Amino acid sequence: MIYDVRHVTTYGYSRMVPFARCILRLLPRDEPGQRVENGEILITPRPAERSDGLCFFGNRMTMISVTRPHRELRVEMRARITVERAPPPHPGLTRSWEEVAALALASASLEPSSPAHHLYPSRLVPAVAPVLAYARESFPTGRPVLEAACELMSRIRREFTYDPDATEVSTPLAEAFAARHGVCQDFAHIMIAGLRGLGLPAAYVSGYIRTIPPPGQKRLEGADASHAWAMIWCGPEIGWIGLDPTNDLIVGDDHIVTAIGRDYADVSPLDGVLIGPGSQKIAVAVDVIPVG
Repeated sequence: MIYDVRHVTTYGYSRMVPFARCILRLLPRDEPGQRVENGEILITPRPAERSDGLCFFGNRMTMISVTRPHRELRVEMRARITVERAPPPHPGLTRSWEEVAALALASASLEPSSPAHHLYPSRLVPAVAPVLAYARESFPTGRPVLEAACELMSRIRREFTYDPDATEVSTPLAEAFAARHGVCQDFAHIMIAGLRGLGLPAAYVSGYIRTIPPPGQKRLEGADASHAWAMIWCGPEIGWIGLDPTNDLIVGDDHIVTAIGRDYADVSPLDGVLIGPGSQKIAVAVDVIPVG
C-alpha cells in the first residue's frame, strides 16, 4: 500500500504568545515493512530555531523555538509512505508465554529494539492489579504467547467501548479500565499494563490507520486522528508484533507507524512549553489516503 498522510495541528491562543518551544514527533519511521518516500513539516510562524534528529528509540523528532509573537501556531506534516509488511506468524505456533517472559528477562541487550526496555511499569503505564487479573484470564499455563495476546486484544475490543468523550490524555489508566470506556490510547495502555504485569515485553506505538476502508468493509475506529496500538515481543525468532485492541487487528498494511516508546509520554505528536497568558484551543485534522 502507498499512502499520502496529512496531519495538521492548530493551536489558537486567546492572547498573544511571545515564545514557544516544542518537540514534534510527526514524521513516520523508516523500518522493515515501511518506507517514507518523502515527508516534510511546515510550521507557521516560521521558527527562529529548528533541529531534526532521532530519539533513543529511533523516532524522528523536530525541535523548534518560535520567538515571533503569535496568536496561532500551525504545524502541518505531509508524507508519502509505502507499507508492505511480512505476514504475521500463526498465533498458535509461537513460543509459550512463560518461555518468552523468561527469554525477555534474561536479555542482555540494551539496543533500542531490546525487550528489556518494555518489561517494567512506566510513567503512564503503572502496575494495576485489576488489569493484571483481567489479562491473566487469557494466559493459562503453556499457551502460545501470540495466541494468548490476540485473545486479550479481542476481549478488550468486545468488552470496552470506544468513546472519545470518556477520557482525556491525562486520564489515569486505572480510571479508564474501571469505566470500560476510552479511546485507542487507553486501550493500548491497558493492554500493555496487562502484558507487562505477566512479565511480557510490550511497547506503545503511535501512528495512523487508513481512512478509507476496502470495499465492503466498515470504517476503522481511530481513523480521524493519530492512532495508537501495542506491540508484544514474541521471542528472538519472531521479534515484535503489533496488536490493535481498538479494532481487534494484528497490525498489517492498514497501519502506519510514527513512533514507538514505553507509553504515550515517549511518543506524543507535539509537546512543549509556551510563555504567555490566556487560554488555548487545539484543532487536529488527519487524512490518510490510499493512492496505490
